[in-house]
Amino acid sequence: MNEERHDALRSLLGAWSLGACPPREAAELEHHLRGCAECAEEAARLRDAAGWLSLDEPLDQPGSLRQQVLDWCLARRPAELPVPAWGMPYTAETAKLDALLRDLGPEEWQEVAELPWHGGAELLRPAEVLGRLTAVDGFLALALGLPDPVPVAASSAPAPAPSPAPAVERRVPPQETALPLPRVPRVPPQGGPYAAVTARTARLLADQAGLPPQSVRARWRQQTHDLVRSAALAPQGSTPVDLGFAVLPLRDAFVDRALECYVHGEDVARAVAYPYDPPAPQHLRQMVQLVVRLLPRALAGLRAARPELARVPGAPAVREARRLRLVVDGPAAGEWLVPLDGEQAGPPGGEPVASMVLDGLELCQLAAAHRDPDRLPVGEHGDRAAVREVLHALPLLSRP
Repeated sequence: MNEERHDALRSLLGAWSLGACPPREAAELEHHLRGCAECAEEAARLRDAAGWLSLDEPLDQPGSLRQQVLDWCLARRPAELPVPAWGMPYTAETAKLDALLRDLGPEEWQEVAELPWHGGAELLRPAEVLGRLTAVDGFLALALGLPDPVPVAASSAPAPAPSPAPAVERRVPPQETALPLPRVPRVPPQGGPYAAVTARTARLLADQAGLPPQSVRARWRQQTHDLVRSAALAPQGSTPVDLGFAVLPLRDAFVDRALECYVHGEDVARAVAYPYDPPAPQHLRQMVQLVVRLLPRALAGLRAARPELARVPGAPAVREARRLRLVVDGPAAGEWLVPLDGEQAGPPGGEPVASMVLDGLELCQLAAAHRDPDRLPVGEHGDRAAVREVLHALPLLSRP
């Protein structure tokens, strides 16, 4: 055997040790190993090393590993500018989404993710999902004195005459242009409290339409870093943040953005068939607590949308306000008393009219309108109508 053929067979040892060598080449290599002590020794060493690799184990590291490494590092040397506890869920969820996006290939950037909310669903590609997240995160940037990532709206001057060319939906251009991409339907622009959000998202998507997806990702990631650093300088978290549809203190706004980042990260992961871990238990608990605090607002919205649930105008206030005991199971376990009747009711008193038990992650998914309130597994006791009222109010916390 000449030296060139010897080297060619030797180069197959790595693939052979992993069982990835074609049968014909594997047979030739094994015949060679019987007469070449040098290659046989190398083959035994590689095969032994390959035994440590188990194909039954997932290649992705567990979601808790990042937090464990950070905790170990911070225990040895505290952070010079520590991130407040209410900023940690956002830090973790943006890092997790960024890890997913780093692995996307050109074709996966063209997959379409479905983003449900209580008013319908949006169909967006991953770079457009980032545009949506960036646009709403921009409300936090404004509250913290950072630049707004959304371009200023066009002036109200009369628009020029329309071009005779047909209107084409602007999108992030495909990485591979060999095949035409189908148009993706969208939810029409929303009015009311969501007008500011949808208008900002539309402007930002139009502005980034000509950018490669990885450039869009880099913009979004830089903004998340800037927000976290600014949050570390405002540890009290009391700065009001106007999100267009609600005004929240900074600490709640960060948890809100963490929850939306997780939900839409999972939407993207589902579109590209990629596993996606739930939030860490300590972060999920903060999300659950925020959902519970916002639940009375959702109940008020449900009463406004369904007048039959509201009390008759002019009727005297009830003597005692109704409450529901909400028991959350799972890693974010806890128990809360939720007022059901709003400000027009009297002071709370007596036992809750009903109890409801559900998993914390399912509670957050329902609040994001990613679960059907009529199909969600829930333990309930007492006034069934009150339980149904809460279940149907929760999706109203979602938005476009």
